[in-house]
Amino acid sequence: MKNFIKTNISQDSLALLLVNAPVALSMLIGDEFIIQVANPQMLQLWGKPAEVIGSKLIDALPELEGQPFMEILSNVKKTGDPYRGYKQLAYIVRDGNTEECYFDFIYTPIYNDDETEIIGISIVATEVTEQVLAERKVSETEYKFENLIKESDYPIAIYKGEDFIIDLANDKMLKTWGKDDSVIGKRIEEGIPELVGQSFIGLLKNVYESGKTYSAKEDRADLVVDGKLQTFYYNFSYQPLKNNKGEVYAIANIAVDVTDVVLTKKRLQENEERYKNLADSLPIIIWTADKNGNIDYYNKKWYDYTGFEGIDSREDAASKLLHPDDYKKAISLWKTSQKNKQGYEIEYQFRNRTKENSYEWFLGRAVPIKDENGEVIQWIGTCTEINEFKQFQQQKDNFLGIASHELKTPLTSLKLYSQFLEKNLRKQDDDKNADVAMKMDEQINKLTSLVNDLLDVTKIQNGKILLNRSEFDFDELVHEVVEEQQMSTRHRIYVEAESIGTITGDRNRISQVMTNLISNAIKYSPDSDKIQITTKLTEEGCAHFAVKDYGIGIPEDKKEKVFEQYYRVSGSKEYTFPGLGLGLYISSEIIKRSGGRIFVNSVEGKGSEFCFEVPKTN
Repeated sequence: MKNFIKTNISQDSLALLLVNAPVALSMLIGDEFIIQVANPQMLQLWGKPAEVIGSKLIDALPELEGQPFMEILSNVKKTGDPYRGYKQLAYIVRDGNTEECYFDFIYTPIYNDDETEIIGISIVATEVTEQVLAERKVSETEYKFENLIKESDYPIAIYKGEDFIIDLANDKMLKTWGKDDSVIGKRIEEGIPELVGQSFIGLLKNVYESGKTYSAKEDRADLVVDGKLQTFYYNFSYQPLKNNKGEVYAIANIAVDVTDVVLTKKRLQENEERYKNLADSLPIIIWTADKNGNIDYYNKKWYDYTGFEGIDSREDAASKLLHPDDYKKAISLWKTSQKNKQGYEIEYQFRNRTKENSYEWFLGRAVPIKDENGEVIQWIGTCTEINEFKQFQQQKDNFLGIASHELKTPLTSLKLYSQFLEKNLRKQDDDKNADVAMKMDEQINKLTSLVNDLLDVTKIQNGKILLNRSEFDFDELVHEVVEEQQMSTRHRIYVEAESIGTITGDRNRISQVMTNLISNAIKYSPDSDKIQITTKLTEEGCAHFAVKDYGIGIPEDKKEKVFEQYYRVSGSKEYTFPGLGLGLYISSEIIKRSGGRIFVNSVEGKGSEFCFEVPKTN
């Protein structure tokens, strides 16, 4: 070949061949490596003009100083051994900027005609900068991807190829499997043999073949962890990884352990089933509703009693079931309870479907279940049949009404006799026995007051309590009541009164309420000697009357119960403070029927303040 070139190709022709070659070529001659030939491709790689031809290489490319190329050229010329560079880094100045470049190249010695001396070096080069940078970017991406997987808060693994080799698995995934990093590089069946026979290998094959992602929620997996086969539940996905040709080359597995969630849900379902069975066995109606009050459950008793099917809305169920007189009251109470996020208690009548135009009494209760922020998350309610109790209560009220009425006459006579006896004894200067007669008269007064309370309760229950409305001076009434009460107590009654003026109402009944509140304040503050009374005109134009004591007070959960019929202080205190528990109930009914309201502010152990407000014009 060499002889062929010598014989048939001239030096000019060879130079022309080099210049027009499709790759970068150059010829360096002599020990100083004079650029004899450099084709346009080589000049472009160097970033130099054609004028450098004929110059020393180091003069044409001074940036090579300190780089290995001049030394490599010298070594090739000295030894005659060609040198191949692969993706070799070189810093080249192009357009005044030093660029980081990469080349594949070969340095080959050039001999003289008789091949006895190396006279120069030929260079063939190809720039691979873009390829190297692309590979570096891929490598950096893979590194970042691998670090992202390793540092992820979720278990992640990569399975490569059709054999699903475990190429990568972070610590969380290894912990999930109950394995160590010795499984890396193994087929998934070898690394996690307990998966054989479960669905996961088949799912991986489907994803690899179809190229479509598979995801599952709360899927069961049996894994050997801590030396024993255990059941776990995961939300997981198999996502195919594809090359630039769109071919699947690996599968990414991301998993979240939801075992605790699944087991908790199962326990809740089991508990819910038990509670439903328990609720169905109870003789009362039980219901639940969501946070918005929409009924979502009734127990068996509801369906047995009502004959309804399915779950109607609250309004529909109430309209079908409740007595017309109770419907509006029940719906209004529910809306108030829902607005205030508080429970309620109500007595109402349910239609008896077994008897035409027949109703039975039920006691309805509901309580809200709240979260830690005080927001309602559920409502739970009950309806208890109290028909026999209501009938008994009616019989009792009838009996009390009759008994109280019948007691009025003998009590009136007894009072006349006691007063007559005291008067005669005084005339005979028998003061000792006269005092006994006076105490007897006081006890008759107490008994008369109790009988009057019983009569009032009976009237209230039967809707027969009447208010004799007229105009009267509110300030004058307060003065009279306070003066009367002050005469019979050691407590000092202080009054802070604004001028109220004339109001319209039942003077006697309003007086009865004032007297009751002051009497209670005296009775329930045995260790104090001060009662404070305040009157004022409210912004709404109501007469406000308040009695404050410094006695035993009322527990927070009992404040609203004090206005209930027959309610008395519970525990040992009931023996200290006698009474039927009717006074506040009667007072409450009188104020309500007067168009006003009655309420209490109290702190247990520090006293109470009972207040009522009635409109000036009614």
